Amino acid sequence: MKIKKGDNVQVLSGNDKGKTGEVLQVIPKENKVIVKGINNRKKHVKARRQGEESGIISVECAIPASKVNVVCPKCGKTTKVGYSVEKDSKVRICKKCGAKLK
Repeated sequence: MKIKKGDNVQVLSGNDKGKTGEVLQVIPKENKVIVKGINNRKKHVKARRQGEESGIISVECAIPASKVNVVCPKCGKTTKVGYSVEKDSKVRICKKCGAKLK
């Protein structure tokens, strides 16, 4: 996958279209990502031990990786991720401005 944990991404379609957030987790087997503040759902939690509280919590759910694009830190635009080889190591680059992605 071209999207990594810690990348800043923008949502391309769906209810959260246009919103940006940081990737918290990548699930390569399902080709999905979990983005901070995107695709929030309510989850009902029951107390498991005495002293714990039950309640409704908000949880970020996974979205398909094809619905997000990486935001370049240099030019600030959404971009596709390209690769280049520098000193025997593969580096991710922005296809619009050519800047290195972390």
